Amino acid sequence: MRRGDKPVNIEVTVPIQVDALDLDAQGIARLVPNEEETSQGQSGKVIFIKGALPTELVTYTITSEKARFSKAKVREILKPAVFRAEPKCKSFGVCGGCTMQHLDIRAQVAMKQRVLEDDLQHIAKVKPLEILRPMGGPAWEYRHRARLSAVNRSIKKGTVLIGFHEGKSGYVADMLACEILPKQVSDLLPEMRKLVMGLSIVDRMPQIEIAVGEPEEPGSDDPKKAKPVTALVFRNLLPLTTADEALLKAFADEHQVWIWLQAKGIETVAPFYPETGKLCYRLPEFEIEMPFKPADFTQVNHMMNRVLVSRAMRLLDVKNTDRILDLFCGIGNFTLPLARKAKAVLGIEGLASLTTRATENAEHNGLTDKASFMQSDLFEVTTETVASWGKAERWLMDPPREGAMEICKALAQLHAQASDLPPERIVYVSCNPKTLARDVEILCHHAGYTLSSAGIINMFPHTSHVESIAVFNRLTPP
Repeated sequence: MRRGDKPVNIEVTVPIQVDALDLDAQGIARLVPNEEETSQGQSGKVIFIKGALPTELVTYTITSEKARFSKAKVREILKPAVFRAEPKCKSFGVCGGCTMQHLDIRAQVAMKQRVLEDDLQHIAKVKPLEILRPMGGPAWEYRHRARLSAVNRSIKKGTVLIGFHEGKSGYVADMLACEILPKQVSDLLPEMRKLVMGLSIVDRMPQIEIAVGEPEEPGSDDPKKAKPVTALVFRNLLPLTTADEALLKAFADEHQVWIWLQAKGIETVAPFYPETGKLCYRLPEFEIEMPFKPADFTQVNHMMNRVLVSRAMRLLDVKNTDRILDLFCGIGNFTLPLARKAKAVLGIEGLASLTTRATENAEHNGLTDKASFMQSDLFEVTTETVASWGKAERWLMDPPREGAMEICKALAQLHAQASDLPPERIVYVSCNPKTLARDVEILCHHAGYTLSSAGIINMFPHTSHVESIAVFNRLTPP
């Protein structure tokens, strides 16, 4: 319950028609305005109904009320939507991770595409010249990275809960399986409960990070080398005892996982048992193998990442004479495939640890002659900063949720100066349609670019997360 909500429990048996859906997958309905509202030209009160879908006729129970809207949950569905789906996960409705499992996957994609288009229209006042076909992939077992919470509190005495948080809550969901995790990881959830329960620091291990890599040797006759590599990072707030270490090692051997520990900050993440291993993902189209550590940022959906990188390469239209900038490059996810096609690529990232990892990956793939990396704060960018990067015909940007506003502002200033530094083409990969639309407004209305195309990537099926890609072409400078 959020601050300001008035908790109630009022059953409403008068059916209401659901008209729309918000990004939290709540049905949106509107009451018929009363006489006073009508006389004042107002519409009826909005009801957000958890579990309801557009076109459905439902009754509902009001759970909280405010002056202008109420929150509710479905009481009875009198007329179900044709795109309603049966949730696959037993924790649906409790776990806050997947809010859209009751919505057909095609409808999910259509909704996310509409969100992108609406944000571009209302925030940026721009319509793409072309709407790209949505990119989609497996709807289940796609999440190769996850951060699970562990808590030694439960209505079931003596049970450790390990899982995602409940929706908009600090409580951990009581879950024994997760349908979006790879099956071998989902199957470990009840086993991890038993493991943590047996540790002396059961109350001081609040988090388990999961990272799944591709098999060390795909197609190998050795079953261990032919299966995906699963790394588990246990956040231990107190030192382990000898007995604790023995339990962790036995768990690793039995379930064939690679255990890491994190005693303090992210810099303390280190392998525990076995001492060595190989965690990586591959981009076969570009003959790239990308080693990573469990704490490195990588896309959670390996298959969709392959599709995304491939499309970004095509949209950027790289020539072998081009110099490319890859901004927010991470460990080189786009930089190294670009280096296979371009004359030279400079990857820029704010964290020194990531530029180090990217340099190591360039060496691993034999691309140090074409790919280089530098550290720079991409949230503090001026025209002088852009000049220090040097002229590049094409840019790729893949910022975090905050977007790339300072970079876009610098491009607008360079455009006003009739500079030749701005690139001819930009491909912008976004994980937040609102900050993308904000940056589109700057690029298209102030920096001399046109939005050639845009579309979504369904990187996180069943969630409200909207990943998208946009292409900008520079117009003639002023």
